[in-house]
Amino acid sequence: MDILAALKEEEAKLQQQLSGIQGAIAALSGVQRPASGGSARTGKSTGGKRVMSAAARAKIGKAAKERWARLKAEKAKKTK
Repeated sequence: MDILAALKEEEAKLQQQLSGIQGAIAALSGVQRPASGGSARTGKSTGGKRVMSAAARAKIGKAAKERWARLKAEKAKKTK
């Protein structure tokens, strides 16, 4: 198992070196690399679809309805 861990560690180091070399090549050639959602070091994406719970969605909806009702009531007062 130690061999497998050592190989994975070496792979991570090589990935870092490759990323650095590709960045240097891109800088020298004047071409920018496309922005990715994740970190260049780990290769893991940090983006993704955000999910809101039903309770949170209901709370936001209720607050929005109260806001609109308040604005509508203020507008009705001004017109009278």
